[in-house]
Amino acid sequence: MKCELAQETIVMAVYGELPDDKAPEFEQHLAGCERCREEVEAVKALSKVMSLLPIEEPSANLVARSRLRLEEALDAIPRGSWLVRSWRRFGQSIGRLRGAPAAACAVVVASLTVGGVSGFEAGQRSPEVVPAAQTQHPDTDDDSLSDVAYVSSIVQKPNSENVQVVYNRLQPVTVTGSLDDPKIRQLLLLGTRNRLNPNVQDSSVRLLADECRAGHECDDGPVRDALLKALRYDKSATVRLKALEGLQPYVADDVRVRDTVLESLLSDPDPRVRTQAIGLLEPVGADSSVREVLHTVAARDDNPDIRSASRQVLDQIPQVQ
Repeated sequence: MKCELAQETIVMAVYGELPDDKAPEFEQHLAGCERCREEVEAVKALSKVMSLLPIEEPSANLVARSRLRLEEALDAIPRGSWLVRSWRRFGQSIGRLRGAPAAACAVVVASLTVGGVSGFEAGQRSPEVVPAAQTQHPDTDDDSLSDVAYVSSIVQKPNSENVQVVYNRLQPVTVTGSLDDPKIRQLLLLGTRNRLNPNVQDSSVRLLADECRAGHECDDGPVRDALLKALRYDKSATVRLKALEGLQPYVADDVRVRDTVLESLLSDPDPRVRTQAIGLLEPVGADSSVREVLHTVAARDDNPDIRSASRQVLDQIPQVQ
């Protein structure tokens, strides 16, 4: 493998998306190429910094409605045309992009040659994380969370609403409080963005979703936005299922929630998520957008169980005169 090809492969390797058949050749090249090893470290440092930034998402309403309009336009095109084939290829590419952070980061690869060394040095200068067991502060007088690096662990105490959250500044800090505590809730919201530790991300989404289903002060925008982002972007189907549960109380009244659930029904790769989305949409089946999506899924989905579930919901919806 030459350096030119290795440079194109580094981003996929760092994000764990390099095909197994290419990994040995890439590792063999790294063993003998110091320049590419430095580039790998630079990309890792950049990934570490970027993972701490919030994910910007397009409007869920725009995505869902645009998808519906495209589907309607494609239905009018003769089968087998070049546009249909192009749309299918585009849809497959979008599906891969949805779960592939490497593809999303491809736009910055061109700048890594200039900025890679700076990113590597910034990563090297970042402080070492001290294990939580070594330094614990049960209480802290500083209520500011502006300098929190990330949440490192979350443990719910049995038969209680108390949650122990460990988060890192220059050293780990532990805070214990109720799920209704604004500080605990703010830390859980930070935990939903922790892509370095999937367990923390999963626990945060689970706890927030449970709170929403229990009706505990989930009408605020940040909590609902965190669940919407988890439903759209999280790689774990279990997390997406939990986010769906937390959003269930808002499907009827919040158009953003409804459109995001519709998007999941159309494009989520896991049939369990799509089946659960159908159940959430049943109470709002009279909505025209919901009926259109259910008709589309019932007629064209590749999964016979999902087609059947969609038809069952449609049969229960009163016909609009």
